[in-house]
Amino acid sequence: MTAGAAPTGASAAGVLTVVEAGSTQITDLGRTRGPRYGVPVNGALDQRSARVANILVGNPDGAPLLELTALDLEFVADVDTLIAVAGADGHLTVDGVGRPSNEPVSVRAGETVALRQLQGGLRAYLAVRGSFEVPLLLGSCAPDSVLGFGGRLVAGSEIALRSATAPIFNDHFAAELYSLDVPRVAHGFIVDVTDGPDIEDFADTAARLFEQPYLVTPTSNHIGLRMTGPLPERRTTGEVLSRGVPVGAVEVPPGDELLVLHRGRGVTAGYPVLAVVTSGSLDVLAQVRPGQRLRFRPVSAVEAAARARAELVELDTLRHRVRSVFAALDALSTPPTGRTLP
Repeated sequence: MTAGAAPTGASAAGVLTVVEAGSTQITDLGRTRGPRYGVPVNGALDQRSARVANILVGNPDGAPLLELTALDLEFVADVDTLIAVAGADGHLTVDGVGRPSNEPVSVRAGETVALRQLQGGLRAYLAVRGSFEVPLLLGSCAPDSVLGFGGRLVAGSEIALRSATAPIFNDHFAAELYSLDVPRVAHGFIVDVTDGPDIEDFADTAARLFEQPYLVTPTSNHIGLRMTGPLPERRTTGEVLSRGVPVGAVEVPPGDELLVLHRGRGVTAGYPVLAVVTSGSLDVLAQVRPGQRLRFRPVSAVEAAARARAELVELDTLRHRVRSVFAALDALSTPPTGRTLP
C-alpha cells in the first residue's frame, strides 16, 4: 500500500488493486485551503478533464480519481463498478475488450481494466462511481511531495472503494449516451494569457511572447513548464521582491528559459510576471508533452472571464444530461431482473 491509499475496513464496499501503475496517482481538484498556509493547491493538472470523468459517473466534480501521466495503468476491482475515462486519448480495455473513453463503462467484479497508449495529450483521468476512501490533507487528497503526502501508486497498491455499482446493460442507456456531447481535449496547443502585473517592465519586448512557438523542455513538471523560444527582456533594473504569485504566472527568470507556473508551484516567487495563463488554458498546458511546441495568444480579462463562464455552462449541460440518462435508467429498471444505480 502506498501513501494516498486508504486502508480497507468495514466501511469499504470493495477494493481496487493496482496491477500496473505506470505513473498514476490519486488526486482531486486541489487544496483550495492550502495557499493561505503556504501549501500549493496541487490537484489535477487538467481540471476540465478531471471534472468530465467524475461527471460521467455521477460523482461530485471534486471527488478523488486517478490521474495517469504518459504511462499505462492496469487494475482489478473485487466488486462491480462503473468507470469513465477523460483527457488524453488512450486504449481502454475491460478483460481485453476495447471500450470507449468519454462514456460510462460497466465493469464486473474481477475483470481487468487497462488504459494504455495515451496519445494526443499527456494526462488522462479515470473516475469510479462512488469514488475512493482516501486520506485528506486540508480537505484534499492531492499529493504534496514537499510535505510527503500522497504519492504515485505502485503495483500491488490497494484503494478502498466507497460503493459498488451493478452492471448496466440497457439499450436505452446506450442510445442516450450518444447524445452526451462530451467536451474533448483541444488539439493544437494555443495558450491564452492576460497581461501580468509586470508587463510594463518589458516595454516593447513583451510582444515577443506571441511571435513564435515555444518548445517545452524535459525539465517541466507539475510545478511549472520550462520552455525555450524568443524571450522578452526586462528593461527595468529594480529588484523584484518575493510576493504571492497565481497559478499560471508566466515568469521570465534570468537565463534562457521561460517559466509558466502550474498547480504545484510555491505560493510566492521573486521573478517578474509578464503574463498569466487563463484557467482554461492551464488545462491545455497539462496536456503538452516535453518536446512539443505551443503558442501564446493574448486575451483581455473580460474575454478570459467570458470563456471561463462558457466552459462552466458546457460542463453543467453535460452534468444535467448524465443525470437525465441515469434517471431514465432507474425508471426503466424493473425488479427482479432490472439493474439500477445505487
